[in-house]
Amino acid sequence: MKRLTFFSGLAAICFSLVLPGYALAQPAVGDAAPNFTLQGSDGNTYSLADFKGKQAVVVAWFPRAFTSGCTVECKSLAENGDKIRQYDVSYFMASTDPLEKNQAFAKETEADFPLLSDPDGTAAKAYGVYAMGGYAKRHTFYISKDGTVLKIDTAVNPKSSAEDMIANLGQLGVARR
Repeated sequence: MKRLTFFSGLAAICFSLVLPGYALAQPAVGDAAPNFTLQGSDGNTYSLADFKGKQAVVVAWFPRAFTSGCTVECKSLAENGDKIRQYDVSYFMASTDPLEKNQAFAKETEADFPLLSDPDGTAAKAYGVYAMGGYAKRHTFYISKDGTVLKIDTAVNPKSSAEDMIANLGQLGVARR
C-alpha cells in the first residue's frame, strides 16, 4: 500500500511537470471562488470581485461555441432567463473561445445573458475545468454573495440546464428578487 501511494504521488508530480498549466484540482464547495476578469459577449468586462457582497453568481463553463451540446445548453438558458432572473443572481456561460466567436454564438442562440471569453485559459485553469485540448469542461459553479463556492455541478445536462439551475438556486437558498 505504501508503494502504491508513493507511485501515485510520483505520477501526479510527473504529470504536473509534463503538462504545466493544466489544472489538476478545482476549488471545492466552501472554498473562495477564484476571481476572474473576463470580457463578455455584450461588450462589458466582468470580474467576480465586482459581485462580492452584492449578488450570487453562476458560471456555467462550456466546451466550445457552435457545438451541439453547447448550443442546446445556451438556448435552454436563454429561453428560461426570465425564471432564472427571479433570483438575485448574475449568471454567465464561459468558455476558452475567443470573444468574437462567443459574440457570434450569443447572437445565434439569442442569449440574453453574457458569454464570457477566457481565450488563454487562465480562469478555466483556476476553476479546474481546463482540459488538455484547450477547452473547458462542462461544469457549473454556484457562488454565494460572499464569494464562496456553494455548489459545483459536474454532471450538467444541456437540455435541462436552465431548469436545473433554477432548482439549484432555490435549494441553495439564493434570495429571490
